[in-house]
Amino acid sequence: MSSILTNNGAMVALQTMKAINKNMGMVQAEISTGKSVGSAKDNAAVWAISKTMESDVKGFKGISDSLALGSSTIAVARSAAEQITDLLTEIKGKIVASQEDNVDRAKIQADVTALRDQIGSIVGAAQFNGLNLLSNRQGGATVANIVGNTGTGAGILGSGTVQVLSSLDRSASGVTSSSINVGKADLGTQARTAGTGTDLAATAITGAGAIAAGATGTLTIAGDTATAARGGNRVLAGDTYTIAGLTGISGTMSYVARDGDSVTDIARALVDRVNFEARKAGVNYTATFSGTAGVTIANNTTAGVTTTTTTNSGGTAGGGLEILRELDVSTAESAGAALSAIEGLTQTAIQAAADFGTAQKRIDVQQSFVSNLVDSLRSGIGSMVDANMEEASARLQALQVQQQLATQSLSIANQAPQSILALFR
Repeated sequence: MSSILTNNGAMVALQTMKAINKNMGMVQAEISTGKSVGSAKDNAAVWAISKTMESDVKGFKGISDSLALGSSTIAVARSAAEQITDLLTEIKGKIVASQEDNVDRAKIQADVTALRDQIGSIVGAAQFNGLNLLSNRQGGATVANIVGNTGTGAGILGSGTVQVLSSLDRSASGVTSSSINVGKADLGTQARTAGTGTDLAATAITGAGAIAAGATGTLTIAGDTATAARGGNRVLAGDTYTIAGLTGISGTMSYVARDGDSVTDIARALVDRVNFEARKAGVNYTATFSGTAGVTIANNTTAGVTTTTTTNSGGTAGGGLEILRELDVSTAESAGAALSAIEGLTQTAIQAAADFGTAQKRIDVQQSFVSNLVDSLRSGIGSMVDANMEEASARLQALQVQQQLATQSLSIANQAPQSILALFR
């Protein structure tokens, strides 16, 4: 049946053309944007996943910047520690030369002093963006992060490590960040300042008393056991531990804790201090480290002594190489003491350089991994949302042909009602 009111052929041709034009619009959008999923309406699930991954890529780019900053900071510290090691080796050569009687010790001392001052200059300059990994001397009541230790001269919470942001970890429970911890290494030569605070318990160091001639005695560093008043810390930067009572030694045998120190660190430092002062004074005492925090003193003299100890808070820590400031080769005894001390100082600098090298290597490996991970994430995002341009080109060509044919078909269908006029002629 023919009708001039309803043209079924034209309606079919029109619907076909609409579908072709819609598909052509989609293909043109893919070609212009380069994406097969450009918005949530295209494919909500794929779009949501791609946006989450894109946010992770942004986060990892920030992490890459953090790793680059951390690597540069550590590189400065490592280079400085290596240079300080070389200078300490040179100082050791001067001290060895001073062991000879027929030398000008005054001139050797002048050389040692000059080299020591150069070490101080290097430590002061070894900072990157304001952070100096060779300085770790916080302490005293003027520091902002004082722990609530009631009384005069409270100490502070240790901060002997620096965190370098290294990773972004996504799990079912959420997103967390990870860091690489880099320990500071104090290679400064600044002198310590003993604390005057009285709130550090006397029992923080125990075992003082008489040591008979030819006998030994052990002092144990316990730290302040009243940890509730110290934020849970037995040792705080600024805590001062002093040993006295060794006849013949006029120098002060004390140590002021720096950030991150433990009772073991304090005991080892006091061992070095007792041995140095004994050699310098020319008296026969020998200190050794024992247990986890013990200072064992051998009295090799002919008379008994009575050791005493004092503990105070609120001091200012000296540099890690502070004994370097006290090296003196003007006499045979002091030159011998300097020789015994310089080896430990050199090992301290060597250990610092090695630790920084290890940390920098780890950061560089992590930086390479993050770079590769970002590339993989971008590739994954692209595989989900990027348009296949070859396929899009082929589809566009086919749709253009279909569009032309649909136009012809619609034109033919629109001419069909004209044939009805022949019936009325």
